Amino acid sequence: MTELTPYRTPDEAVRSQARDLLAHGHFASLAVLCPETGLPSISRIALATDETGNPVTLISTLAEHSRALCANPNCALLVGEPAEKGDPLTHPRLTLHVIARPVHRCMTGYTELRERYLVLRPKAKLYIDFADFNFVRFIIQDGLLNGGFGKAYRLTTQDF
Repeated sequence: MTELTPYRTPDEAVRSQARDLLAHGHFASLAVLCPETGLPSISRIALATDETGNPVTLISTLAEHSRALCANPNCALLVGEPAEKGDPLTHPRLTLHVIARPVHRCMTGYTELRERYLVLRPKAKLYIDFADFNFVRFIIQDGLLNGGFGKAYRLTTQDF
């Protein structure tokens, strides 16, 4: 018996769409598991990419999701905003299964990441140097692109 799958085989246009969603996303929804309860939690985070295209964010150690990532770095991101008009479920969105890796001030590459982040997200200048803020780099494990009705694709790390 053949198992039915909703996923199509991605081509270069699909891979490009996924990379574009990631590169142009200013925000993402971050899904984590709360260490105290084991229940899922979702937060909105600012989003940028590093020089290799991996998603990065800048978060406070005071945030609940920061503590959750320390306890369990496995998480997910949802990238893609609906347009002003039309059904939001028909607009492209990208789910990424990722592993969160902190980037501390003492680490190699921090200064370059800080400079890039400020070019991409200049408003972060207000808080980027606060002692409780740190970068988190998300290492992509795989992804699910929903390009609209009937356009679902499973992506690998090589697709990014």
